[in-house]
Amino acid sequence: MSYFDAASSAPLHPVARQALVASLDEGWADPARLYREGRRARMLLDAAREAAAEAVGCRADELVFTSSGTKAVHSGVAGVLAGRRRAGRHLIVSAVEHSSVLHAADAHEGDGGTVTQVAVDRAGAVGVRAYADALRPDTALACLQSANHEVGTEQPVAEVAALCQEAGVPLLVDAAQSLGWGRVEGAWSVLTGSAHKWGGPSGVGLLVVRKGVRFAAQGPADERESGRAPGFENIPAIIAAAASLRAVQAEAAQESVRLRELTERIRARVPQLVPDVEVVGDPGRRLPGIVTFSCLYVDGETLLHELDRAGFSVSSGSSCTSSTLTPSHVLKAMGVLSEGNVRVSLPVGTAEEDVERFLEVLPAAVAGVREKLGAPTPSTVVREDVLVVDALGKLCPLPVIELAKVIGEVPVGGTVRVLADDEAARLDIPAWCEMRGQEYVGEEPAERGTAYLVRRVA
Repeated sequence: MSYFDAASSAPLHPVARQALVASLDEGWADPARLYREGRRARMLLDAAREAAAEAVGCRADELVFTSSGTKAVHSGVAGVLAGRRRAGRHLIVSAVEHSSVLHAADAHEGDGGTVTQVAVDRAGAVGVRAYADALRPDTALACLQSANHEVGTEQPVAEVAALCQEAGVPLLVDAAQSLGWGRVEGAWSVLTGSAHKWGGPSGVGLLVVRKGVRFAAQGPADERESGRAPGFENIPAIIAAAASLRAVQAEAAQESVRLRELTERIRARVPQLVPDVEVVGDPGRRLPGIVTFSCLYVDGETLLHELDRAGFSVSSGSSCTSSTLTPSHVLKAMGVLSEGNVRVSLPVGTAEEDVERFLEVLPAAVAGVREKLGAPTPSTVVREDVLVVDALGKLCPLPVIELAKVIGEVPVGGTVRVLADDEAARLDIPAWCEMRGQEYVGEEPAERGTAYLVRRVA
């Protein structure tokens, strides 16, 4: 089995495993106690904090350990907003932030605050000028991820941080995906990370608050971790997290070159091997191990099951999952196809042979899924130069499949009117037009569902 989902959770690094086992016998006591076992535990905790701070590029007394990366984000956002309440209650986030940031923004808005979401381009990157335009006199905090978790696009953190610093607004950086590859550059104010993203154990997060940033920890007071992360520290897991962070950063320079070559191979060859595929995300400014592509006329979850049976663990940003039936907010913000999306994120040490085998297996898997989904016959009616496709009651990607089948039946300049009641069609039909060189005219109300208008130009 080849595990290609490191962006969700990386396999435990050998150094993390060794440190975890070694510290189980030494780091179990309460580090707040003055007796021998407590002092030993305190020494281990302090050493882990020093090591993590060196890897992040901050002072040791600026860093605390939390119970998860999500907890670090929630604590960081809430703490800065509370500490800067006199400055205002305006929060800035990008449209492609991790859900933990967006959930924190929702909570702030529900509590009476205001939130501005900065849009991204088709590659998933924010514009520096867009962040500058979003800054207001009452802005209390801005948030920007260092790199995107779904498509790997790196964000212009240093440039945005400079703008925020000039405006006197702290910038919180969610560095969960990138921290294993190195420090985050720029004058950021708050930073969060998650150990299981870089090969450490789950249940350990990092929260860094620079000196001088107004911060008021929320919730009941606690004496541990400077009052910013309540509860007894999981010292063995913290030691393993810090040790593995240093280890992966030491390997990063060499491993990033190797993984970038492998993902470049996937980016180049998938469109050659599989027709009607769009590789998404920035082609250059991206993390080494992540590559994401969207296949037209494919249900992403079905394709994932096919690849799982073939021995590959990958993930999807598909709009239709069995639990939520909601589009990926990242793909939606980018304006790319939300169906048939596959994210390949290679862990450290991925073998070249595994990538080659994936490229051998993928075409047949996609073809099999397309064959299964291609069976329904569209119901079409021609009204002068307008062809009507009735896809009501059919879930995506079927409306797009039926559009593709009939676009050639209208003359150049003619229009196809697709009737659909699946919300995902609002994303997928414009994305299909972008990929296939057709003109998306827009949408209009219909007696049932929505009518999506596409003009044939190619």
